[in-house]
Amino acid sequence: MHLDHLPYVAEDMIVYGPKAHQRVISKLNSGLGPLYYERRKLHLEPLPETMLNEGEASPVPDLILYDNETRETPIIIEICHTDGLRKDLRKVINLVDEDNYGIREAFVYDYIALKWYRYQKGDGGLTESSSYSELLSMDLNAFL
Repeated sequence: MHLDHLPYVAEDMIVYGPKAHQRVISKLNSGLGPLYYERRKLHLEPLPETMLNEGEASPVPDLILYDNETRETPIIIEICHTDGLRKDLRKVINLVDEDNYGIREAFVYDYIALKWYRYQKGDGGLTESSSYSELLSMDLNAFL
């Protein structure tokens, strides 16, 4: 059998989100990045699609805000389509409540409904409809 006519697909190819998903990540990263790198108004470094723990297999949120001094990730952000909202809410609640990564505040943004959800450590599984980060003292929706 000749395989010349079949398209090449790498075995290790990773599938990322659609353009709208990636656009939100890009806007958040390009808005928060200058606050950290240039203006020094942010003490947490924004990193897109980054493992929570480099020493072992770990979850990869869409955007993390990383503290290079403490080597913790106090804030994570997940971007989702309305159809995946429940799954992503469960994911961030579990990551915060597990307490393995030092996450204290997590956000999920539904780019179809244009809605933010926030979960903080100690909220007992209940999210609130908010884009305001208490840890950053800023509204994340301002970057969108």
